[in-house]
Amino acid sequence: MNTENLDDPYAGIPEAYRPDAGVASTADADRSRSQNNEKGGSKRNLRYPEAPDALPIGVVDNHTHLDFIDGTVKVEAAAALAAAAAVGVKGLIQVGCDVESSEYAVKIANEFPNVLAAVAIHPNDAARLAERNELTQAIERIEELASDGRVRAVGETGLDYFRTPPEGRGAQEESFREHLRIAVQQGKALQIHDRDAHEDVVRVLKDSRLPERVVFHCFSGDAQLAQICNDNGWYMSFSGTVTFKNSHDLRAALALAKPELLLVETDAPFLTPHPFRGRPNASYMIPYTTRFMAETKGVELAQFCTQIDANTREVYGEF
Repeated sequence: MNTENLDDPYAGIPEAYRPDAGVASTADADRSRSQNNEKGGSKRNLRYPEAPDALPIGVVDNHTHLDFIDGTVKVEAAAALAAAAAVGVKGLIQVGCDVESSEYAVKIANEFPNVLAAVAIHPNDAARLAERNELTQAIERIEELASDGRVRAVGETGLDYFRTPPEGRGAQEESFREHLRIAVQQGKALQIHDRDAHEDVVRVLKDSRLPERVVFHCFSGDAQLAQICNDNGWYMSFSGTVTFKNSHDLRAALALAKPELLLVETDAPFLTPHPFRGRPNASYMIPYTTRFMAETKGVELAQFCTQIDANTREVYGEF
């Protein structure tokens, strides 16, 4: 890990992520995270963490949101990719969660050879769109976008019982099943968002026709869900949450997960790994989580990176 220079408090932080590199405008406000912490208390630390040591073998950030702004710094895609590449993160999957962000994902995947896209309506957005009778139209647009050759996954789709009340869950499941249909018909992988809904997500998967590759993005289950994934050949993508001190169930799941079913992600700008929890996240932070995963699995780092890279290519194909 790089150490900070006392004379330069931003030493070690990639230049693109320093406060004077680029200031987010008010036009970006709808894709910005709150400066308050998750409990609504004191202001968050908006300073990006220092860059980690580079990985010995390049890996891909399986799930990120370059179009989401955290704090006051807006980082363009080219600069974000360069910062990631400098530490051994050789590519990323840019993930859509509504029509606008899905269109952006397709756009940059066609601009940059080390970016692939995933497109979808997020389950929480599905419930809101259904209330306005706009869900069908939105899914039709996602189906159009999914046909692009640079789109390799449909997602993030699934169920979220944390933010959506019970009356919106029917719309979530309807949307989930439509995304499953699109993934199957177009031969794309499926990226699942599953929050507080493990049982129903598994139920939908087991009574549906599935694409060849299913990924639990930001895996949030325990060893029991990991075993279900092992049994069904479903991939488990771990984010910085696995490094949190209280994430005992996640670490048990990681320990049980088959190596050939593991992926790594940031879900940036969210879920920054320990010891930087709560601060802005970015793809260049992947090595922190990757090293933690390798240590938890008891696997030498280069070997682990090689496995992760092979798994990513199995799911999404070549860049």
